[in-house]
Amino acid sequence: MALQALYQLDVRGEEFGPETVAFLRDSTRDPEVYFFARRLTEGAWAWRREADLLIEEAAEHWRIHRMAPVDRNIIRLATWEMCRADDIPERVAIDQAIEMAKEFSAAEAPAFVNGVLDRVLRLAREQGLIGDEAEAGAGEAPAGADEADGGQGTET
Repeated sequence: MALQALYQLDVRGEEFGPETVAFLRDSTRDPEVYFFARRLTEGAWAWRREADLLIEEAAEHWRIHRMAPVDRNIIRLATWEMCRADDIPERVAIDQAIEMAKEFSAAEAPAFVNGVLDRVLRLAREQGLIGDEAEAGAGEAPAGADEADGGQGTET
């Protein structure tokens, strides 16, 4: 769900912001799943500029805008999880990203995602980004998301 929301934000831009919360809410009846997907979406989207810098440094010969949108957002999500979600082990983030690439992308995508994320993890550790300020940016919703939530707010 978070990947689908990130993909829509990436492809459609901020026009999807107000629809993000409704999309996530309509995608599940389980409140835990909704809040977790919303946390992932909002965190990864708010931190995408920082993630993109790490990803471009790690992905030799690849510019972020030249990556397939699905792959780019799988990698962004896992990068945010590794650097900002202290309750998600780095290896779990990478393994889940590889599984998403297998399910939603091209045949060569899992190896690409794995290679980039291994380098992102190494760089993030070298730069002291792992574990520090966990959840930084996670509370920043995509533009208009609070209005779309009907004022309910979230607890993450």
